[in-house]
Amino acid sequence: MARIQTEKDVSRKEVILKASAKLFLEKGYKAASMRDLAVKVGVEAASLYNHIRSKAELLHDICFNVANVFFEHINAVEASGATPISKLETLLRFHIQQMIDNYEEVFVSDREWRYLADPYLSNFQNQRRSYRKRFAAIIQSGIEQGQINKIDASTAVLVILHAISGIDSWHRSTHKVSGEELTENIVTILVEGLKK
Repeated sequence: MARIQTEKDVSRKEVILKASAKLFLEKGYKAASMRDLAVKVGVEAASLYNHIRSKAELLHDICFNVANVFFEHINAVEASGATPISKLETLLRFHIQQMIDNYEEVFVSDREWRYLADPYLSNFQNQRRSYRKRFAAIIQSGIEQGQINKIDASTAVLVILHAISGIDSWHRSTHKVSGEELTENIVTILVEGLKK
């Protein structure tokens, strides 16, 4: 029987998670099957259950792993003592880099989370709301300090996050700028558009 191939310092569970993120991106969580996943990792479907309990567990792990990465980053940004505009730029660059480097996981976390089962669904929704409020608070601080135009901070966060999720089309494009150029363009457009 075939074994799941891993690289050094990568567990079989991590290989399965990475493959499942790609599969959920391609087919959507609902349409993807454990048989599809087994083909992706090169094993029999029954062998997957030696490493995971269910497809639902995979979605849970993808969503909450991504959320944890973003929360750790915003914690560090908030504690940095930088100006609000610098914090905003740091957050933007991080979001863009995640969409470039960890595209499948971030995409699945952003689009397929609604298939989580409670209590995880409610928990994840609360985390999303909390993150957006904290992001908005940084923008609001910039408004109050006169660095950012007087706008609704929650609307700004909505626009920013939707703009960054549009990097999905960059991944699918056959003629695209480099990741570095993409980052600089997005940061320039969004940050300069907010600056007072």
